Amino acid sequence: MVEKLAAAKMRLLVTGGAGFIGANFCHYWRCRYPQGTLVVLDALTYAGNRASLSSLEGQACTFVAGDINDTPLVEKLLQEHELNTIVHFAAESHVDRSIHDPDAFLNTNILGTHSLLRAARKQWLDGPQGVIPHRFHHISTDEVYGTLGPQDPAFREDTPYAPNSPYAASKAASDHLVRAYQHTYGLCTTTSNCSNNYGPYHFPEKLIPLVILNILHGRPLPIYGDGQQIRDWLFVEDHCQGIALILEQGVEGENYNIGGHNEWANLDIVRLICRLLDEAFAADATLAERYPHAAPSQGKPAESLISYVKDRPGHDRRYAIDASKIGRELGYTPQHSFEEGIRKTVDWYLQNTGWWQPLLGEQYAQWVQKQYAS
Repeated sequence: MVEKLAAAKMRLLVTGGAGFIGANFCHYWRCRYPQGTLVVLDALTYAGNRASLSSLEGQACTFVAGDINDTPLVEKLLQEHELNTIVHFAAESHVDRSIHDPDAFLNTNILGTHSLLRAARKQWLDGPQGVIPHRFHHISTDEVYGTLGPQDPAFREDTPYAPNSPYAASKAASDHLVRAYQHTYGLCTTTSNCSNNYGPYHFPEKLIPLVILNILHGRPLPIYGDGQQIRDWLFVEDHCQGIALILEQGVEGENYNIGGHNEWANLDIVRLICRLLDEAFAADATLAERYPHAAPSQGKPAESLISYVKDRPGHDRRYAIDASKIGRELGYTPQHSFEEGIRKTVDWYLQNTGWWQPLLGEQYAQWVQKQYAS
């Protein structure tokens, strides 16, 4: 058993810290521990955005552009900054992309995780100083558990793994590697499996930001199949709270499910966002000037943009997280209702055009320009 590390003495390496959840966690942790060491390692692939950390960089946060598969770089960072904690967010995470290009997911999610584990073992267990108090926290997903029927109980920490997509399979493999390094080498690890996150800094390819931005630009709102796929949704700040509790109080070698106790069908989520944006346009006349091709700007409900498309291969029907363990053992309770969290998210995207506009991509920008010129 490794000596327990007090949270106030944790010196963090956050991998994937320029991504959606990683960036939110960096902001959350810095507020919680304003004097602590925080180093971010991110390869700045398409979903990484350094602008998400702009208010932290400098004394509050050291940013390093680099790949988690660069084991010597990770070793160097751990040594030079005397880091004793890794919070591992870095991952390829979009299921659709994993179907079309699974190789990238195996490289980042499996080999990248192993690279970090090797570096951590060398620095914290095999160095000349002997065993250094440390923590390796691995962020995983509920998708490793597979799919649920309408009446099935929610996923628990002891639910057998049954991944159904290349993404889920790659995350399941990385979970097993973390467990193996705990049991084989004595590395102090914890793992959390979370439900679907939403909130600020979310890359526009994911459902909720995609719907918001498509409404603003008058684009169709694509619904896979019948839209009745059910997910447990978690406001990203609530997820960060759960991770912080695990770092502060979590038991070495344990897994914790973090969920929002909040199951919604995809179609119902889209309809809720449509209603909230209709209300926003009705309350603020300047939105119609900023987004003239939005359905509400043209006197149409946002729901008129809904378009049903062919379901994707192997689409899991339902995910649901039983988060009773982390609630019972660590005192975790989500702080946001879904409608409250969605309202905050919609407001954030309306107020932060400068963050998301550069991320839309050339093809999307050309489409918007063509529509606006018509």
